[in-house]
Amino acid sequence: MLKNMDELLELAKRRGKRRIAVAAAASKNILEGLKLAEDLVHPLLVGEPDRIKQYIEEIGLNAEIIGSHDMRESTYWALELVRKGEADLIMKGKVSTPDFLRAVLDKEKGLRTNRVLSHLTVLGVPRYHKLLFITDAGMNIRPDLEMKTKILQNALEILFRLGYEQPKAAVLASIEQLHPDMPETLDAAALSKMADRGVFGNALVDGPLAFDLAISRESVEIKGVKSPVAGDADILLVHDVAAGNSLAKSMIYFGGAKAGGIILGAKAPVVLLSRADSPEQKLYSIAFALASL
Repeated sequence: MLKNMDELLELAKRRGKRRIAVAAAASKNILEGLKLAEDLVHPLLVGEPDRIKQYIEEIGLNAEIIGSHDMRESTYWALELVRKGEADLIMKGKVSTPDFLRAVLDKEKGLRTNRVLSHLTVLGVPRYHKLLFITDAGMNIRPDLEMKTKILQNALEILFRLGYEQPKAAVLASIEQLHPDMPETLDAAALSKMADRGVFGNALVDGPLAFDLAISRESVEIKGVKSPVAGDADILLVHDVAAGNSLAKSMIYFGGAKAGGIILGAKAPVVLLSRADSPEQKLYSIAFALASL
């Protein structure tokens, strides 16, 4: 169990320094995040060489520049570095998210596998006793039960790699009972039963659980709910991307949470960030990606 972001950073450092390819890297905000992560990665910056050189000289970042004046070419060049084994992970730069993901999913030149791509957010929430993970808050819009199963498998695989022996996943809904007009409750019950049958290995999965029951031991005691996950969840599996995105960002902006996020299911970890994300969030995302290797 990882208690905070400092422990995640230490785990990433123990993985050893790796090479990160950055697609369309001519962004000062992105390069400031890489500066914070200079003990973790050696950057391979693909993009406009003059602008990148100007930024890294201002910031004091030691990096290799691979010149390219075209966004699409920069993205595919960065992907090729990973495909050839010359980089260990990839990070989105100034290129738009749809164009970047389209390139990642390219059957011939991307990092596509037979697995579903999904997003996993890690949060260090001041009032929670350990790191909290939310999926999927950034990729799959409205997953059905089959897709939720694969999203959860992706997340659990990462937690096993992080050293969790028995990760706990709460499948969220607004109530704890089954309701025929609320499909998220039915999906949650199905996933819980699948866990009982060993589909998710040694992980504990329970739902439907309201948010308070997933993370608050006091709420569990008051409501008298019996659950191996309630009050101590590691992973929150949300019903759709709107719920996940709102939940994660409310923790960041109102709860003061430290956060990072990566895309799972590709041939290598993919660091995909919003332009509004702080350099610190970029650091934690890179550390998260490294720790997952």
